[in-house]
Amino acid sequence: MDALGATIDAALADAGLPTGTVVPTGVYCLSGIDLPVDERLVGPTVEDRGWTTTSDVRNDTFAVLRAGVSSGWGVAVVCGTGLNCVGLGPDGSTVRFPALGELSGDYAQGGSWLGLRGLGVALRAADGRGGPTTLSTLVPEHFGVTSAEDVLEAVYTGQLSYSRLFELAEVVLAAARDGDGPAAGAVGVLVDEAVAMVVAAVERIDIGSAPVEVVVGGSLFDDEGFSHRVFEGVRAKAPGAAPRRLLGPPVLGAALLGLDEVAAGAEAEAALRAALETD
Repeated sequence: MDALGATIDAALADAGLPTGTVVPTGVYCLSGIDLPVDERLVGPTVEDRGWTTTSDVRNDTFAVLRAGVSSGWGVAVVCGTGLNCVGLGPDGSTVRFPALGELSGDYAQGGSWLGLRGLGVALRAADGRGGPTTLSTLVPEHFGVTSAEDVLEAVYTGQLSYSRLFELAEVVLAAARDGDGPAAGAVGVLVDEAVAMVVAAVERIDIGSAPVEVVVGGSLFDDEGFSHRVFEGVRAKAPGAAPRRLLGPPVLGAALLGLDEVAAGAEAEAALRAALETD
């Protein structure tokens, strides 16, 4: 909440408004708002901060969906630190996933999972459970130590924060791009999970064989190899799907949802897109 408050203060300053100005409408598309209970718990916390008169709290996938689809409905998947997906049917019905890791049956949970798997692949190569991999060198190099076992010990003893293992997602993606088989295999597990979510969402919005827009967002989709594998997997299993990258930051979608709530109209949406979308 403090980080969000600092962001709002910066936005007010950019708009030439005093710190503490209460804005009439607030749309908060946040990672971690995965279940309706999250909305019920986090919503009052946001309201208590008094940033806006009204507070609409949603998962960040809704921002990607609103910003990315031109038809007003479709499927959005976000893969950054975590992985989640939402579908919105032409009739207004929505489909969601809990996205709570193993607790909700997920086989891979985004960049945090991929980073942890990178350490695991390096450790397995060292102890004979896995084949040779450049991650045996790249993982310890990332943290300035000698071996993957050193990384494990540092996390185990608390010298290295567990959350820093999430940084290894980029290391694994780079190794996969360079042709490392075990790294590519780890990326493949995450690709398959993203594809499974998208295909399930397409099926659940029940549009038959009709074309459907699929928008992807999140830092892992900045990797062309990862994006390509997800796109190919989606097209193979859902021929009517048309996947593409989100143009601009996900916060664009939250802003557009805000414009929807105040009925700002097409001209305001066009101006916002012109300011934030990229080619």
